[in-house]
Amino acid sequence: MNSDTSIPAAVLDVGWVNGLAAVRSLGRAGIRVLAVDHRQSALGFRSRYAEPFVCPDPLADETRFVAFVRAFGEVVVFPTHDKELNALARYLDDLPVLAPFPAWELLERVQNKRAQLEEAAAAGIDAPETRYPGSAREARSAATELGLPVLVKPEHPVGFKERFRRQAFRCESVREVEDGYVRAEEFGPMVQELVPGGDETLYTVGSYVSRDGKALGIFCGRKLRQTPRGIGTCRVGEALWVEEVVQAALRLLREFEYFGLSQVEFKRDPRDGRFKLMEINPRLWQWHGLATACGVDLPRIAYADLVGETVPEGSMDGFGKRWAITLLPGERPAPQRPPYVDAVFARDDPKPGLVHLARVVRSALP
Repeated sequence: MNSDTSIPAAVLDVGWVNGLAAVRSLGRAGIRVLAVDHRQSALGFRSRYAEPFVCPDPLADETRFVAFVRAFGEVVVFPTHDKELNALARYLDDLPVLAPFPAWELLERVQNKRAQLEEAAAAGIDAPETRYPGSAREARSAATELGLPVLVKPEHPVGFKERFRRQAFRCESVREVEDGYVRAEEFGPMVQELVPGGDETLYTVGSYVSRDGKALGIFCGRKLRQTPRGIGTCRVGEALWVEEVVQAALRLLREFEYFGLSQVEFKRDPRDGRFKLMEINPRLWQWHGLATACGVDLPRIAYADLVGETVPEGSMDGFGKRWAITLLPGERPAPQRPPYVDAVFARDDPKPGLVHLARVVRSALP
């Protein structure tokens, strides 16, 4: 493949901080960045590094969304959420894009929660105890066997997340388990033990793996706080290299023969000290900006590999550095001790921060 830095990058879904971080990462490297979102209000549109493009909503009209991306011609695509990722993966063989993820046949299996657990077992990786009930009554029995509270999780997570705006139902009683099973029935509900421990016991390995199976960039860190707490998205994260977690993540990706960008999340079980698989996300995740701040610029690494450039060094430094969404509407500020990187505010790209600040202030007004 010939190196060609004139190939644009298209960041898909720039409504929030994961898309904004990708726009900044690629733009700072001098790459033309097409920021694509179906909402005029998308925060990433305000970045000085972005050329904004309002697209069809991939959930409302997937065919038009795919045609919209096809019209860009040869671009490197960076989906930051599942709906754009899956829409492109289903048509990947018929698109002129360069993609840091595999086509649908493999991607669908990687996203399948049951397949994740099966491949983890094959790779010798710990995971929470899980049952696969065929009815609400069986779900109730499984919860009793595992011990409450439990999680009711979907085997097929994408549609579940879009409908319920969460990753799982936390159930404190067998009645809640039965209700959760019925609500999630079309998504293949599983009943899983709830591994104890706070947000700070959740560890992430973010990486980019080339098609020949080489990990060209690896980041490791842990969450310190989620929003909402318990089952939510990262509010504060910290760079922390844990070799055991890194090696487990890479083994799991090899088991799937996966290539591209991904986040693999584990939880340290305080009962036995073992790291147990939570999930794989085959895309950029919310706080990948911390990886960039620690020397592992995953969007830039992926771009270089896909267009045939020399891949930049991706060694992780900055251990202990933190990332935070300092201000969120309706929540108390979360400033961190230095050194830390804010998810929104940046000196070289101030407008997204000013827009976000105005939105936070407006939300606080009576």
